[in-house]
Amino acid sequence: MLPSISSSNNNWWEIQVLADQSLEEQIFWRLQNFGCQGMASQNKDGRICINSYLPVQKSPVLDLAALALLLKQDAIAINYEAPITQWTVINDEDWSSSWKQHWSPQEIGDLLVIYPAWIDPPTDGDRKILRLDPGSAFGTGAHATTQLCLEALEMRLWGVKPEDNIVVADVGCGSGILSIGALLIGATQTYAIDNDILAIKATNHNRQLNDIPEHKIWVQEGSIEDLIANMPTPANGFMCNILADIIVDMVPYFDKLVGENGWGILSGILVEQVSKVAEALDAHKWTIATFWKRQEWACLTIRRSEY
Repeated sequence: MLPSISSSNNNWWEIQVLADQSLEEQIFWRLQNFGCQGMASQNKDGRICINSYLPVQKSPVLDLAALALLLKQDAIAINYEAPITQWTVINDEDWSSSWKQHWSPQEIGDLLVIYPAWIDPPTDGDRKILRLDPGSAFGTGAHATTQLCLEALEMRLWGVKPEDNIVVADVGCGSGILSIGALLIGATQTYAIDNDILAIKATNHNRQLNDIPEHKIWVQEGSIEDLIANMPTPANGFMCNILADIIVDMVPYFDKLVGENGWGILSGILVEQVSKVAEALDAHKWTIATFWKRQEWACLTIRRSEY
């Protein structure tokens, strides 16, 4: 029986997907393309449970059934068990608080702790506090790919001093978590880009939450080419936490992002996709310096080849 839907504009679909952890990034991508907002994930009995939200007026029940079928086909295509997709109707007040219940403070590496904006952080801790309200953008710090990126940034920027003037580019900034993390760890300036206007709004909002001056994070909707065109000089390094196929397409532009001794951090890559990314990097004279793995996900730090 279909749920009862009132004529109010303030009703939301709460869509819940229970799946193998390895499918998390693919599911997030599919939900984002579908128009979902306020996505959050948590581990549940060895699987991943993703909650996402969509205004009722945007999609009838038949569209949700089609979404469930796409999620099933995505999983079967790469030999994973089909996820379980369910949905129900909640009102605006329930939506604004429901998804936040799935997210708690998260320590990352040795330096950072990520605090949801609606939780008061401690004042006596040793870690640098990164306050975050992801809104409808990716990047809460809960996903392995985000954690790997932040840990790689910590290793790369460890011991950096303000006078070093380290500039970092953030390709696909999502909630702005990597740009903010880079600044907290020691970078002087970040340049961020995303093709989703909601990500730009989220990045600016989170910059303000962390009392970071506007000029410290240049952020704009656009492509990697737009980012390169707007940077006054090449960056010292860049980070890119996006799906592997998108990374492969962007590899030809990496040498324009950074200077001669530049470096990069790549995540959002399934372990089984590393060879494909490595081939693209090698073809454009990039070398994998380190390979980190967590669950089914890989993070690569790269540098220019010497030949």
